[in-house]
Amino acid sequence: MGKLKGLDWLALILAIIGGLNWGLVGLFNLDVVRTLFGEMSPLSRIIYTLVGLAAIWMVGISGKLARK
Repeated sequence: MGKLKGLDWLALILAIIGGLNWGLVGLFNLDVVRTLFGEMSPLSRIIYTLVGLAAIWMVGISGKLARK
């Protein structure tokens, strides 16, 4: 049974942050990333991309998480 490595933890944290942001969008129409960094600014796009990549990474390690 493999342990979670640093990149796994980073992906998990980013995926949780992204999920919380989408929850706020759905409940209150509040996009924290857009509010902090501007609508589709280069930094916002980087953050959205990193969250998306983290979600893909989490799909890849979901088997490891399921065995824990």
